[in-house]
Amino acid sequence: MFSLSLKLRASLLLLASVSCVHAASSVFPAGVIATGTQGVNNPPVPTLGTAINQTSMARLLSVNSIDDFCLFAPPTLANISDTETFEVAWCTKPRNNARVIPDGTITGVSFLKTPFYVQLMGTGDFTKLNIPQGDFGGELDPHGAYGAGNPVGGNVTTNVVDGEDEPIAEWMLYIDYNQFCIRLCTSANSTYSAAFMCWHELDEMGCEFVMPGTYNPPGTFETCDADVAYPPGWYPSVVNGVTSFSTFAQYFTGVYTGNDGQPTSYTVGDTVTPSGPYSTPSSSNCVTTGTVANGIALASLGVTASGSGASASRTSGGASPTKSSGALSGHGRAGGGGGSGAEYAGVALVSLVVGLAAVGLFH
Repeated sequence: MFSLSLKLRASLLLLASVSCVHAASSVFPAGVIATGTQGVNNPPVPTLGTAINQTSMARLLSVNSIDDFCLFAPPTLANISDTETFEVAWCTKPRNNARVIPDGTITGVSFLKTPFYVQLMGTGDFTKLNIPQGDFGGELDPHGAYGAGNPVGGNVTTNVVDGEDEPIAEWMLYIDYNQFCIRLCTSANSTYSAAFMCWHELDEMGCEFVMPGTYNPPGTFETCDADVAYPPGWYPSVVNGVTSFSTFAQYFTGVYTGNDGQPTSYTVGDTVTPSGPYSTPSSSNCVTTGTVANGIALASLGVTASGSGASASRTSGGASPTKSSGALSGHGRAGGGGGSGAEYAGVALVSLVVGLAAVGLFH
């Protein structure tokens, strides 16, 4: 009986190790490493060389280098705003049981490494990833309207920090039909938590505001070190030698139904929108690459020479088609990405006071 009990316990432990996000290989600050479970469609761990499956529903991203990264995009032709809860992984290499990004899709990438996060900004023809032509996209993050992530069951890892595939708790991805930016928050301290560095409630503001950096035109492929940006929406000021931060909260109005069943109107955020982030961090030590390609025949990925080229069908709550630069200028939070009343009602303008030493890292 004792032997059978040990075998049963060992089996249960093995099952648990397969279904849960693995423990970090290194010591990380609190809030950096994800401790939840892998999505039901995901492999147990990030894996290179998995079979090509362009109908896969896996939702595990790996962000490792300029030519080894993944993005979330719709499983079938549809606006981002309508598919945020069930988007799937598309990767530059066959990995993670995900779909493969066809060669020619990515037209430029900047891969930035900082002490607090890894960030990619890029351009491309993402109609090849089922995003309609002209769709100004949306924002994906591990929270979502229901707290289960956008997409639900989406996981993100990187091996940039220590050479091991580490599951990252806080990340954010903006993507539309021709641009994207993604940040994985890989460190933290007592002032700048991973949640602050990957603050996900400024989705109307777009890539250059939320994830500032050097945004290059198509044709540039580079890997760089970069300075650290202040958390999205933070603005420092110094009075009598004391540094304080004011934070911008995105303006939003809506109606939610409380536990009493009655609709309640609410308004949160600031009526004045800043023109941009406090500063744009510089890049350095850049190494250029010719292009990003996997050499897989397009026909085997179901891609025709003309691509999909379908047009977007705008939905209520989406970003206005008058915005000319998609992810770079801002998105509408719509569809599955919309916050519940409780989520937005919790947004407030706060002031954080810290010593000058806390901001010394950024200068």
